Amino acid sequence: MTNDAVKVHKMHNIAARSLLVLALFLPSPSLAKDPLRILVMGDSFMTSNGSAGSAVPSLLRRDLQANVQSRAVTGARFVYRLPITGALGMNIAKQYRPGPWDFVVMNGGGNDLWMGCGCTRCRKRLNRLISPDGRKGEIPSAVNTARKSGAKVIYVGYLRSPGLGSPIEHCRKVGDALEARINVMAKQDAGISFVSLADMVPHGDRSFHAADMIHPSPKGSAAATKRIAQAIRNIKK
Repeated sequence: MTNDAVKVHKMHNIAARSLLVLALFLPSPSLAKDPLRILVMGDSFMTSNGSAGSAVPSLLRRDLQANVQSRAVTGARFVYRLPITGALGMNIAKQYRPGPWDFVVMNGGGNDLWMGCGCTRCRKRLNRLISPDGRKGEIPSAVNTARKSGAKVIYVGYLRSPGLGSPIEHCRKVGDALEARINVMAKQDAGISFVSLADMVPHGDRSFHAADMIHPSPKGSAAATKRIAQAIRNIKK
């Protein structure tokens, strides 16, 4: 073997060893594609259709191939005084669990208004939930807890009645006021997104609601999940 050939052979060996060392320090493809870590908090909007595997958390897990943990509880509220059941999740704020969450998907406030004041003369309860400037109240406090962990927050609104005799038909105005304030809160922090569902149900269309005309049907849960998933994808870009 000539001297030049020996030099070329040595250079090839050095290059191969360098590539091997570099490969050891680069993240593996599996690590680079770790699934998103998502915590879901809220009320029956998040738990509806769970027995059919069609609740929002299950659909998010499937659509985003994410690691989703749900702490949502049917009937949960932000203003809830009983300590034991509150700690078990009836108090939405207490559903939060520390973790390395990428996103916290949250809803709530509807039960506070519907059961707390019947959606009438609710100004005091509304102010307790969230102030007009979106900075104070039970909802901003819960959101801030999640944000302090570094997680992005997706706050989800409620379905609207299609105008067909729903028990919550009279809640429209106070519901709109609640979500307007949540939207104000979200605009003050790039790490918070408000996902409105106010325009999702066509007038006269019962198919997005369950038989009680309050909770989402599987179709309603799927349509809401689609919007939530898209909001998460938009933030990831």
